[in-house]
Amino acid sequence: MERLLHLDRTLDELHGPPWPPAPADTTQLVARVHALRSRPLSTLTPADLRTLVAQQVSLPYTLPLAVTLLLEDPMLDAYFYEGDLLLAVLALPASAWALFPDLAAQLTAAVEGLPPAATAELARLAGPGGLGRVGE
Repeated sequence: MERLLHLDRTLDELHGPPWPPAPADTTQLVARVHALRSRPLSTLTPADLRTLVAQQVSLPYTLPLAVTLLLEDPMLDAYFYEGDLLLAVLALPASAWALFPDLAAQLTAAVEGLPPAATAELARLAGPGGLGRVGE
């Protein structure tokens, strides 16, 4: 995948300007996101990608990485539960997919291919807003 050629670089390098260190009195989440931006993309774990995608950080780089994992295993347990990375991706606004219509189509097909029990569980986990669709 052409988009994944810069795996040896960091988000600060690719999607600058670099962020300053997180303030000392910040939350753990903010400190984690700041730290993740300075790691090479190749070292980001599924949990790291779930965090970055959920916070909508550097989506031109993090979203393709997340979708690559999800195409292999849509119900991937990134950190909290099965499907947590998928739910983070599905929660993104349509504008996040503007650069990636091909990825949106591929992920839509993968989600549509899930067994009914898996989609029911995802809908339950998504809560009152329901299970979103890719790019909507």
